[in-house]
Amino acid sequence: MKKQLGLFDLTMITVSFVIGMGIFRAPVNVAQATPDVFTYFLCWLAGGVVALCGALTYAEIGSRTPATGGYYKIFSYAYHPSIAFAINCIILVSNAASLAAVALVGAEYIVGIIFPNAAIVRNYEILFGLAAIVVFYGVNMLGLKMSSRTQNFLMIVKIGLVLLLIASIFFTEAAPEAMAANQAEVPFNNYLKAFGVGLIAVSFTYGGYQQTINFGEEVKNPARTIPRSIFAGIFIIVSLYLLVNYAYIRVIGFENLKDSKNIAAIVASKVLGAKAETALSVLLFLGVLGYINGSLLSNPRVMFAMSVDKVFPKIFSRTNRQGVLTASLTVFSALAALIIFWAEEFDKILSFTIFLDCFGMALSAASIFIIRKKTAHLNETDIFKMKLYPLLPLIFIIAYIFVAISIAADYKTNNHAALTGITVLAVFMGIYFLLLHKKSASRLRQDKF
Repeated sequence: MKKQLGLFDLTMITVSFVIGMGIFRAPVNVAQATPDVFTYFLCWLAGGVVALCGALTYAEIGSRTPATGGYYKIFSYAYHPSIAFAINCIILVSNAASLAAVALVGAEYIVGIIFPNAAIVRNYEILFGLAAIVVFYGVNMLGLKMSSRTQNFLMIVKIGLVLLLIASIFFTEAAPEAMAANQAEVPFNNYLKAFGVGLIAVSFTYGGYQQTINFGEEVKNPARTIPRSIFAGIFIIVSLYLLVNYAYIRVIGFENLKDSKNIAAIVASKVLGAKAETALSVLLFLGVLGYINGSLLSNPRVMFAMSVDKVFPKIFSRTNRQGVLTASLTVFSALAALIIFWAEEFDKILSFTIFLDCFGMALSAASIFIIRKKTAHLNETDIFKMKLYPLLPLIFIIAYIFVAISIAADYKTNNHAALTGITVLAVFMGIYFLLLHKKSASRLRQDKF
């Protein structure tokens, strides 16, 4: 693979993975879960701290193991090959589900403007979500450089939208009792539960930065560029998220936020007038395209790595003249399109995808303890080595275990997402031991970087 990505390119890809449509939708879920403004902001601040711990952990992992499809490679390098296969398969399903959910949220904004009185709104939203996937499937088929440049443009649009929302802090009056919330006494156990449920939506909104290690072999000077891009990206994201959430609370009000839809458009209309809601909804749909493009950039490279290790068919590692992983890109795009029909709406898929992510995030971060030992010979080189080790990865792992427990404990609200996730994991483990373990075990265990 050619080294084409510099610091700015990879930083923008990092930001694009994280800032999808979550920040324009998930605050409603967090507000619904939390009893007061303090707990609301505590969820977002805690999510930022966890993301920073994760960013530094993945920065070192990516620096020590620069490889295309690195998020798969670290599992095969650190664990049993069955775990590498099963976890990465559910991560691919989870990422496709996240792409589908984000596409649907973007479609909610644009359909509400184009077809405000339509009787079959959900059908139009599904259609627009599918159209977004098809368009950026075509963009990615033109090659990495084209999709990377498109990504840079879309990220500038998206960051501009976020800055517009932040501007509302200075150009609008605060909503009456903006920070007011239910003043009834809440037992500590209920606070803990609310914090855990709130972190589910927050985790979805902050997740994605770890996928940057999938580009290891395509990054210029990866030992320095990967950690710098991840750290810079997560710093930008945390700063923007805290400011945007303050804008939501100040302009809409905490209690009103719980029942609001199209929250970004509401805030923008306060700054630029009622007509701005239409223009912003169109721009928000453009913004969601950045997440779709970034996801179609990253995930086929995981399938490439699995094909190289012969756990996926050889066709998944083949490229066209532009260096595009055509089969991997096509299959992942088709999977996301199929999930759109199953998901139908954002809330239905949120807990499912986050529960699946908890497996991948906790286990991949834990691999640093193994990888550090296996790559001890690199310690005297210029690779990135995090400070406060092993505290930072432990905080990250414990946080995702807590989120998984919160999803499992709230099984009625979450439509048995935990049980579904465990079942999916068991199915992939069974597939590995029935079909793949004989030909791949020795190869995966002997992987070198």
